[in-house]
Amino acid sequence: MTKPSISLQDLRRKIYQKAKAEKPHRFWGMFVHVVKPETFQEAYRRAKQNNGAPGIDGVTFSHIETQGRDPYLAALRETLLDGSYRPLRNRSTHIPKETGGQRKLSIPAIQDRVVQGALALILEPVFEADFQDGSFGYRPKRTAHEAVHRVAEAIVKRKTRVIDLDLENYFGTVRHDVLLGKIAERIDDPRLMKRLRQILKASGRRGVPQGGPLSPLLSNIYLNEVDRMLEQAKTATRNGPYAYMEYARFADDLVILVDEYRRWDWLLAGVRKRLDEELDKLGVTINQEKTRVVDLREGAPFRFLGFEFREANSRANKRGVLYIPTLQARTKLLRKLKGIFRRFRSQPIQQVIDRINPILRGWVNYFRIGTASRRFGYIRDWVEKKIRRHLMSARKRKGFGWKRWSRQWLYEALGLFSDYKVRRYQPTLKAAPAG
Repeated sequence: MTKPSISLQDLRRKIYQKAKAEKPHRFWGMFVHVVKPETFQEAYRRAKQNNGAPGIDGVTFSHIETQGRDPYLAALRETLLDGSYRPLRNRSTHIPKETGGQRKLSIPAIQDRVVQGALALILEPVFEADFQDGSFGYRPKRTAHEAVHRVAEAIVKRKTRVIDLDLENYFGTVRHDVLLGKIAERIDDPRLMKRLRQILKASGRRGVPQGGPLSPLLSNIYLNEVDRMLEQAKTATRNGPYAYMEYARFADDLVILVDEYRRWDWLLAGVRKRLDEELDKLGVTINQEKTRVVDLREGAPFRFLGFEFREANSRANKRGVLYIPTLQARTKLLRKLKGIFRRFRSQPIQQVIDRINPILRGWVNYFRIGTASRRFGYIRDWVEKKIRRHLMSARKRKGFGWKRWSRQWLYEALGLFSDYKVRRYQPTLKAAPAG
C-alpha cells in the first residue's frame, strides 16, 4: 500500500507526540497543514482507493482524472483558502443491517470526501493521543480482531457478566454543539473549526453522517468521555495485575465485562449507572429493548462484531470461550453469493469464480480467528454444490456431477477459493501511531 509522503508522515508523528506529551495543549495554525498540496494529494489518494459511488453531483474519479487531477485539487484548495468552499448535500442510501432493518449511509461528493480526508489526516494524530485502550473502531493500527480477542480473553479470566449495550441511532443523534466543543478543547483554529461546522451542518441539525472519511474520527471523539470513564473504573478497581472489569468498543458497538464473583455486584450496577449518566450528557439514547445484562455461566450468549460468544470448557476441563460466526453473518454472505450465481447463470464458470473468490476470502479471513469450523464447512459445501449445479446447467443436465468432477478438480483446475482453515488470533506488540 502506498504511504503518505515522508514530510506528511513526519508532521503527523510530531503532532501525535506533542499531543501525547502535553494533554492540555490546544493546537493552533492547523488549517495551514490541512490545505497543503501534499495533504490534499494523500486525501485524494485515499478517497480514490476506497472508490465508492459518486455523490449528489454525479462526479466520478474517472471524470476528474480525465479533466486533470492536479488542477481539480488546486481549485478545491483555493476555495478553502478564499472562504468560498461550501459542502454539497450528501446523497442518501440504505444498506441492510446484520441484525435486521436498514442502516442509512450518506455519500458525500468527491470534493467533500477530499476535504474531509484532509481534515482527518491532520486532526487524527491530535485525538489519537487522547483515545483509550478499549476503543478499536476505525483507528490506525487497530482492528476488529483485537477487540474480539480482548473480549474472549476477558471471559477466560472470569469476567462472565456482560453488559451488551445497544445505542439507538447513535450516528444520527450526535449533537453538533457538544462535538464541536470537544474538538475545541484541543483545536484553537477558527478557520478549521468553521470548515468542520460547515460539514456537520450540511448533514442536518444533528448527527454524523455514516459514509464520509471524517465521520469515524468524529464519532470516536464524541464517545471518548465514555471510554475514559470505563478506563477509570477499570483502574480504580484493579488489584495489582488483575482487573475486575473489561470493555471493548468498536464505533457504536460496546460491551462491558465484569467479574463473576458476587462481591462485584456493586461494580456491575455502578458501571451501568455511570454509563447512563455519561450517555445522557451526550444526548445518546440506550435501546432498552436490545441492551441486556448477560451471565455467561447460565449459558446465555451475546453478540459482538459478528461473533456469538459463549463460555465453554475445553476437553482438559479448562475454562474457555467459543466465539462463533453468527447465523446472520452466514445468511448475509450466502445471500450475496446467491445473487452472483443468479446474475451470472448463463456466463462461463470462471467469471462466477472470479467474483465469488474475493468475497469468500474476505469473509473467511475475518471469521477464521473464531470457532468457525462448522460454519466454514457449511459454506464450503454450499459453494461447491452451487458450482456443480452451474456446470451441469451449462450442459443442460440435472444433478451435481459428483462422478464427473472431483473436489480436487474444482479447487485446483478452476481455482475456487479453498483456504477454510481456522487460525487463532496472535496478538502483536505495536508501536505508537505515526502517520
